[in-house]
Amino acid sequence: MAESLICNNTQSRVSSVLNRDVKQFGKKFMFDSNEETCWNSDQGESQWVAFEFPQPVKVSELILQFQGGFSGKSCKLKGSAKEEDLVHILDFYPEDNNCLQSFPIQNAPLVQRLKIVFENSADFFGRIIVYTLDILGEKVL
Repeated sequence: MAESLICNNTQSRVSSVLNRDVKQFGKKFMFDSNEETCWNSDQGESQWVAFEFPQPVKVSELILQFQGGFSGKSCKLKGSAKEEDLVHILDFYPEDNNCLQSFPIQNAPLVQRLKIVFENSADFFGRIIVYTLDILGEKVL
C-alpha cells in the first residue's frame, strides 16, 4: 500500500526561494498541509526540489499543487541510490492550474535520493509556486 514517503527524517533542498525569504516562502510550506502557504522559487530556469530519504524507497506517485500561472510546464523526476549519480525516471507535464495533480510512476527503481526538476515555467520569469508536494510509495527496510 502506498504511503507518503516524506517524513521528519527526509532531507529536502530547493534551488531558490523568492527574495531569500524562507520565513514566508520556504520549502517547509510544501509539506505543511496548509492551503494558505507555499514554496515560491526565485526567477530563473530549471528550478528544482531534491530529497534524501532515510532509507531506500520505491516511488509510485508524485502529487503536486501549483499556483496557476506559476506551474512547471516540462518537468523531470530523477533518482538514485545514496551515493550514485541521478538517473532519469520520468518526464511529466503538469497542467497550468491550481488543482492537485497526480503523476503515477511505473516501474520506478529503488532510490534514496530524488530530484524534481522544473525545466521551465508557465511564468515568464521562470518562477515556480508549489502549495502541496507529496511523494507516495513504499519504504524498503
